[in-house]
Amino acid sequence: MHIHKATEYLKDVTLNKQCVPFRRYNGGVGRCAQAKQWGWTQGRWPKKSAEFLLHMLKNAESNAELKGLDVDSLIIEHIQVNKAPKMRRRTYRAHGRINPYMSSPCHSEMILTEKEQIVPKPGEEVAQKIKISQKKLKKQKLMARESIQHKINADKVKKNNNTK
Repeated sequence: MHIHKATEYLKDVTLNKQCVPFRRYNGGVGRCAQAKQWGWTQGRWPKKSAEFLLHMLKNAESNAELKGLDVDSLIIEHIQVNKAPKMRRRTYRAHGRINPYMSSPCHSEMILTEKEQIVPKPGEEVAQKIKISQKKLKKQKLMARESIQHKINADKVKKNNNTK
């Protein structure tokens, strides 16, 4: 997806103009009409996740600009989010009890590349291959061999005539 298209989509998600279709982890996810454009029925508007991705896109765009890449031709080639080790804290409850207070962080990675320019094919200068059956190919090779043999024999005859 193009980087400008992705930022517009994520901004629309934060403004509840477009939804994110929930295809896999969709237990208890309600239906919305905006999911129809994705060919699905269930969708939500994850604002916090969209804002994180917007910040990542902005950072990646500035990194690409610093490296001298063309920002207008950047596309998102790969994006992946993995689980990170959970962080432990504790919360104090009534009657002297203690419960865990776990956080669920993640590792996010995003790879942007420049869109490759389309190179036009060479013109009509290159002759197109003509399809020939195997039988005709063998016949042409045989005729070529015979003509070469005929030339060799003619040269031998000329040499013999010149030496006499």
